[in-house]
Amino acid sequence: MQLDISFIWTAFRQILGAIPTTLSITAVSVLVGFLIGAVTALARLYRVPVLSQVSSAYVTFIRGTPMLTHLLLIYFGLPMIIDGLAGHFGWSFRSASIPMIGFAYISFSITAGAYMSEVVRAGLLAVDKGQTEAAHSVGMTTPQALRRILFPQALAAALPNLSNSVIGMLHGSTLAFAVSVVDINAKAQIVASTNWKFFEAYLAAALIFWGLTVLIERSSAWIEKRIGAYNRGGVA
Repeated sequence: MQLDISFIWTAFRQILGAIPTTLSITAVSVLVGFLIGAVTALARLYRVPVLSQVSSAYVTFIRGTPMLTHLLLIYFGLPMIIDGLAGHFGWSFRSASIPMIGFAYISFSITAGAYMSEVVRAGLLAVDKGQTEAAHSVGMTTPQALRRILFPQALAAALPNLSNSVIGMLHGSTLAFAVSVVDINAKAQIVASTNWKFFEAYLAAALIFWGLTVLIERSSAWIEKRIGAYNRGGVA
């Protein structure tokens, strides 16, 4: 068996078409997961009755179970719930109307939410408590202090962890193939199945993932540099 260099380039070009699917899964899961994580983190930090206990249980369960398990639970469980409710209330909507990628969006967003919760919580804990007291002393409410003072500083402190979470979700998006979503890794398998050159195809996929990861790292470093210049009073 010999390495087919030319097929690596052929596979690379064919796999490029799957990049938008991978990026959309990553973007949706990170954005929705961040919103879920922010709410969860605030509920835990401010010890909101009931919600804080639910949030802690959610984070513990999601972080304690595999990402693929979440996807399969959503894939098999959500249709049961939707079709059951539709039958009971007479809705016309059925689970068959949900595109396969929709299950990936929902599942990965829930997964990302638990990990983002810890990222946001760590960022908020890194901000000096005196910042909150200073905000209250000038008449700001807690929501105003969070929006104007705490969250900007927390995001700056949490940026490295946030970048790692984005990369983790990018790589985790390969699991979407379990529900027939054709992402980069799945496209590599499809391309390789035509002539059984799996090593070359997966090598091409690895190069694409590596390039996307480097792009995320560079973007994160650029944003971190801009935030650092702003915090020092320089020109951002």
